[in-house]
Amino acid sequence: MQVNWDDMRTVLVLVREGTLAGAAEVLGVTYTTVARRVSRAEDMLGQQLFERFPEGYIPTRQALDIAAAAEQMEQHEHQALRQLAGQDQDLSGPLTLTVPQLLIHAQLAPVLKAFVDLYPEIDLVVKASNDLLDLTRREADLAIRISADPGDTLVGRQLVAQRSACFATPEIAAAAAKDPQAPLDWVLYADHKSPPRTAWALHPNSKVRARFDDMVSLMAAARVGMGALRMPVFLGRSTVGLVPIKHIPTEPYAPIWIVSHKDLRQSRKVAALKDLLIPWFKQHEALFTDL
Repeated sequence: MQVNWDDMRTVLVLVREGTLAGAAEVLGVTYTTVARRVSRAEDMLGQQLFERFPEGYIPTRQALDIAAAAEQMEQHEHQALRQLAGQDQDLSGPLTLTVPQLLIHAQLAPVLKAFVDLYPEIDLVVKASNDLLDLTRREADLAIRISADPGDTLVGRQLVAQRSACFATPEIAAAAAKDPQAPLDWVLYADHKSPPRTAWALHPNSKVRARFDDMVSLMAAARVGMGALRMPVFLGRSTVGLVPIKHIPTEPYAPIWIVSHKDLRQSRKVAALKDLLIPWFKQHEALFTDL
């Protein structure tokens, strides 16, 4: 009796995701393929692996055992692939970088263009995401992260420190500088309860107009004059239609790191991209701290 690797991995991903649709998205197959693989594994084992409910699949003890074994196999597979990638000395083939979307939009697009111009044989894939992709599982080869804790199991270095500042339309910024007692409206990120303390101390008549769960939407609200907002200096400096409220002090913000898995330290493709990114951040430190 033997369950093939595709079926075992499907069981593992379905345990992690809980739904056919979620597992299908991770595996890059249709949900019917996921269901077929699970049924095939159950037929092979002669045991039910999941309880089916409208809201998702609940794993049985047998499914959890299969998933644990599959996870060990997956770890060995990823380790072997990482080690092979780390030995790759060619400046060609695939290379995956993950970077926060707004960092690309505001600053890094020209750097990435310079890289593909220098190395046209490298197939660069950029995952623009704030999610902490798993470098151990090779979801990316290299990551730029805005974080106070970029991952202690990875090889990395801090590229730049950051500060945040308050920004608004020129009209709102000028009015705030002229009369601290005048009402000052704010738009906030969804998880923030109030404006920065330094701003509140200077403008006690502050009022929160709205909260948004997405920074792009938050910036759009600020640009049409809904209120002031706090954001990283690099982002505010590049946002057309907004200016800093300079009398409100800047505050520390999470630094920017570049990290990779230790198995990829010898990869020439990873090194080539680092060799462009690290000097660029050093040269442009002021973009991330100064108004």
